[in-house]
Amino acid sequence: MKRLATTALIGLLALAGPALARQDDMDVNRLNSSLNQLASDPTLGTYAQAEQALAHAAIDRLEQAGRSERPHALYLAERRVDLAKAAAQLQAARDRLDKLDREHAQILLEASRREAEAARMELERQRMQYQMAQEEAARLQQQGMEASQAAEQARAEAERARKLAAAQSRVARAARREAEAAAQAARAMRSQMQAAPSSSSEATKPAPAKDKTAPKGH
Repeated sequence: MKRLATTALIGLLALAGPALARQDDMDVNRLNSSLNQLASDPTLGTYAQAEQALAHAAIDRLEQAGRSERPHALYLAERRVDLAKAAAQLQAARDRLDKLDREHAQILLEASRREAEAARMELERQRMQYQMAQEEAARLQQQGMEASQAAEQARAEAERARKLAAAQSRVARAARREAEAAAQAARAMRSQMQAAPSSSSEATKPAPAKDKTAPKGH
């Protein structure tokens, strides 16, 4: 009877051995497939290379583990695969964040450059306006100087004209006085000439003849 029971147990163990082996193969294949899927991912495959290598090593130890070591080896292999996936995702997220930071810094740099260029252009525009204002002020100042010189020249000419007019007026007054004096002299001479014949005719007039018949004095 005991021999029969022992034979049955051995048979059951013999049947269970291939089943356990198939289960071992399924766990190894599952973990290898998950790790290969991570490695072939176009985004995550290049990250966490060290963690992926440790996961491969844990799967190899699982494949070589004995029956008593298998549960622990399976747990470690699964955790290593999960850790490789998480590390790859974390590194990819950090790289994306770094890329966003660089893009943000580049955007800020470009904005700063544009602001600096706009400020430079505004400064150049103000400088040109200031230069034009200076040129306009110089032109107006020159015009003012020319107008002042013209006004001064006009005043000098007016003063010369006034002096000339005064001199001409003095000459005219002197000429008028001379003319009046000459006229007075001419009138006086004419009066003298008119008076002279009357005097000479009275001087040359003969005395009246004495009357011969007048009685002689006694």
